[in-house]
Amino acid sequence: MKSSSNKCTAPSESQSAQHQLLVSEDDRISNGGVKRYLQDPLKNIFTCSEAWFNLAFGTAMNPFYHLGSLAFFFLWIVLVSGIYLYIFFETGLHVSYQSIEYLTHEQWYLGGIMRSLHRYASDAALIVVVVHILREYALDRFRGFRWFSWVTGMVPLWLMVMLGITGYWLVWDQVAQYVALGSAKLLDVLPLIGGGMARNFLGENINDRFFTLMILLHIVGGPMGLIFALWIHVKRISNVSPMGPVGLALGSFLALLALSLIKPVVSHAPADMLSVPVELDIDWFYLNIFPLLRYWSAEAVWALIFGVTFLLLLLPWLPWRKTPAAATVQLDRCNGCGQCLEDCPYDAVSIRARSDGARWQNEAVVNPQLCASCGICIGSCPSSNPFRRVDEQLTTGIDLPDIPVHGMHAAVKSALSAVDGSVKILVYGCRHGVDVTAIDAPGVVTITLPCTGMLPSGFVDYALKKGADGVIISGCRSFDCHYRFGNQWVEQRLRRERTPSLRKKTDRKRIECCWAADMDSAKLLEEVDLFYQRLLSDKRKADEG
Repeated sequence: MKSSSNKCTAPSESQSAQHQLLVSEDDRISNGGVKRYLQDPLKNIFTCSEAWFNLAFGTAMNPFYHLGSLAFFFLWIVLVSGIYLYIFFETGLHVSYQSIEYLTHEQWYLGGIMRSLHRYASDAALIVVVVHILREYALDRFRGFRWFSWVTGMVPLWLMVMLGITGYWLVWDQVAQYVALGSAKLLDVLPLIGGGMARNFLGENINDRFFTLMILLHIVGGPMGLIFALWIHVKRISNVSPMGPVGLALGSFLALLALSLIKPVVSHAPADMLSVPVELDIDWFYLNIFPLLRYWSAEAVWALIFGVTFLLLLLPWLPWRKTPAAATVQLDRCNGCGQCLEDCPYDAVSIRARSDGARWQNEAVVNPQLCASCGICIGSCPSSNPFRRVDEQLTTGIDLPDIPVHGMHAAVKSALSAVDGSVKILVYGCRHGVDVTAIDAPGVVTITLPCTGMLPSGFVDYALKKGADGVIISGCRSFDCHYRFGNQWVEQRLRRERTPSLRKKTDRKRIECCWAADMDSAKLLEEVDLFYQRLLSDKRKADEG
């Protein structure tokens, strides 16, 4: 997107009347070579892949748009299947392997399926989490106000890996033996544990107490820690889905079930600490660090683990992205309706008892530490009504200091007064979607917003009343809004399913939505051309009639 000044301004010599950018100073700071050679290629891969998945699954069911929810869903499967397995699991050096074998072979019709679901859902959860991290990085959704979610997301990742490793220990087959020996090497070099301590529960000294420890780690402490870490991770976001769309969750479960039936999980031979396994089929998702111990020292492996973790934790500040000024509440226009609370994607708005003695009972309050400055709350406020009579300038109950609603009001009037042609179209664009300033067509003017969720439905009707023959609203792809829900809230307002909604007498045929990523410019240009031709045809028919 093109950069602009830090304040909402009228057109000038450097900012044509055809294209007005109501955005704050561009906070997407370039990472130089890292952005060019890593972030941008990853972004292109995801954007292109998601386009194909949209064709295959539809935008509402595209798994790339629900990675976080899918991770939760897979962990639910792990939890339920794990509880069932624990009912039949016998804790002890000489009985744990036999109890798993009983479930796998004697009770294959349920216990074996549960074991396979437990394994495959665990793998799927880790894969989804890693893809989620890569995607957030590629789309630059990890810096600025998002730093908290990024940093706290590293803790569940660590805990998931720890739970996966301890789960393999409990089977006590040759893979468990391999993991135990590798873990001993890693633990030996830690200062707080020491070489002798790790060996105390391996070799001839291992006993039933070892399995009691693993039960505590894998079934009690680990899951409780993971649940708490996940709660912290999503604490700053609202409307969190624990499983995503029902159809996607059901399809994912059926896929795991089919895999469990086609390729059931089985154990290797029982562990024998007096022999060395020759050939093993390990889980590369959870046990990927252990083969490194064959070539690297334990110190080098720890250096890699902590180095990667430290780099991931540091990424939001390489470089830091400054979040624009937070939204502010104008009490003289706030009636405490709470719609901004309902629509805020990051739980930055709360409602409290009125503090100014007005006739309204409640008022909205914004937490600046949580505010993303997306402007969605402006589109939610019933006071953001351009038809309201004002003495000087339009004010609303909640507003952005850098991009006030009166600036949007002035920009719409200015754009419509400058456009000329047989058909006049106003395009509201999003800075994170297609760059609408690239549209060079007669009769088309554009206004770029931080998020199209900022657009009050009244401004669509206002544009039609003030001379526009049609309005196009463009933004991120459906279900992939940069601010989570912006495009969904806009569509619901236009369909009169969400307040403040579009007026009933407004001609919905003169309004189009085109949700497209920044690589989908051809799609938007085609949509503008088709919309223009349809409006022109309708206008000619009306003139002839």
